[in-house]
Amino acid sequence: MQLSPHFSLAEFTASATATAQRIDNTPGARSIAAMQLLCAKVLEPLRAHFGRPIRVTSGFRSVKLCLAVGSSSASQHAQGEAADLEIPGIDNVSVATFIRDRLAFDQLILENYVRGQPNSGWIHVSYREGRLRKDVLTYSRRTYFRGLLP
Repeated sequence: MQLSPHFSLAEFTASATATAQRIDNTPGARSIAAMQLLCAKVLEPLRAHFGRPIRVTSGFRSVKLCLAVGSSSASQHAQGEAADLEIPGIDNVSVATFIRDRLAFDQLILENYVRGQPNSGWIHVSYREGRLRKDVLTYSRRTYFRGLLP
């Protein structure tokens, strides 16, 4: 099933942990609708701007899968509202800055980025219906900082 022209449900639900631990990672209709909205509002415009495919490293995670990977059962991944991603060949700070400055989003986190290593880390971005928090964080060395790159 395609969520949008360039993103499939299969890539959003793929998980080595789910496979290894035999965890059902099948989303319901509400989560699928949320993933479609995330693709339409954030991922497709991001792909159009950079003109390159986006690698979704983690999309939908069932509550059981969230707990298995050390995340919270309240994670936006469990609602289909979040994706972790990178664009091969593009510095993650450039991608995060574009999202922050040009796109609607709920939460944006630049995770485990190392200065001087443009392909390090990844970007967590979420979108939800209703009021958007526009929360921007950097996660580094087990600490969250407000904004991009403290």
